[in-house]
Amino acid sequence: MDDKQRYQLKKLINELSKYRARHTELVSVYIPSGYDINSIINHLAEEQGTATNIKSKTTQKNVIAALERMIQHLRLFKQTPPHGLAVFSGNVAKREGDLNVKVWSIEPPMPLNIRIYRCDKEFVLEPLEEMLEVKDFYGLIVIDKREATIGILKGKVIIPIMHVKSAVPGKTRAGGQSAARFQRLRELAALDFYKKVGALAKDAFFGKPELKGIILGGPGPTKDEFFSKNYLVDELKRKVIGIKDITYTDEFGLQELLEKSEDLLQNEEVIKEKEVVNKFLQTLSKNPRLVGYGFDEIKRYLSVGAVDTLLISEDFDDEKSDELVKLAEDSGVEVHFISNDTREGAQLKQFGGLGAILRYNPDGDY
Repeated sequence: MDDKQRYQLKKLINELSKYRARHTELVSVYIPSGYDINSIINHLAEEQGTATNIKSKTTQKNVIAALERMIQHLRLFKQTPPHGLAVFSGNVAKREGDLNVKVWSIEPPMPLNIRIYRCDKEFVLEPLEEMLEVKDFYGLIVIDKREATIGILKGKVIIPIMHVKSAVPGKTRAGGQSAARFQRLRELAALDFYKKVGALAKDAFFGKPELKGIILGGPGPTKDEFFSKNYLVDELKRKVIGIKDITYTDEFGLQELLEKSEDLLQNEEVIKEKEVVNKFLQTLSKNPRLVGYGFDEIKRYLSVGAVDTLLISEDFDDEKSDELVKLAEDSGVEVHFISNDTREGAQLKQFGGLGAILRYNPDGDY
């Protein structure tokens, strides 16, 4: 699912989730990929006949009107789209007794494998909401002899899971201890700590098919020792895709590990987002005449075809986003929707949630 598909799906879900009916009169239909759309139309026509038995005349009128509007809409399709179709219809008038029947449809970014027909007080959105959920993830482990932090990279977001401190003594031994005895105590404490971290990693990652890989990081040789001496169970050890030298082993270390792992994750959404935001910031620093920010300025640049890449925060105003996206599509502009939960998202927020990298400056400055 690309940024644009995610944006359109999220926008539809947000819009439909606002509607609530007084009675069970909002119609949701999910048509699986490959299913005969004419069979669905015939089924809805039958439901219209059944709806005449509804006792409440207002509910009866609303259900029949919603079904009729949906049938008319479905007749515009010659066949079910490749990924199937989700269709919603209902009377969304704010005052009871008024009639304002609307219909929405979307071909999901992933194939539908369920068939649903339901009249309810709200639209059935769970199958679409599940498509927005990122299921695959990477495991992240940062470790030295003092502490370790375990987290996951899910989509564009790093989620810390646990942080643990070791009982390994510092390098300065107490008076009266021999150097050999002190070193042995440190080694035993480190051994216990590695075992503990390995057990925590097993709890977090073992047996999870959605785990795409594990990345280890830390300063010095500790991370290599942890990996080479089999403190990770075999299944997880085989999942390790990289070991990186980093400075920190707390939550900030997880972020540093991500930054050092761009070569391993170059096709992941989070890296693409980092690259485009960094390109915007670098262009701003080196040649500020070739960037734009602010709704009115970017709209003007789009209208004259000056924009190469458009960046929009995911929570930017829907109507304004739609207006900019439409202008971008008309002139072949690359559009990126930037997460609210990443450092890059926070950086874009400083520019009002919008940024543009320009092909040229339409005001004559190059």
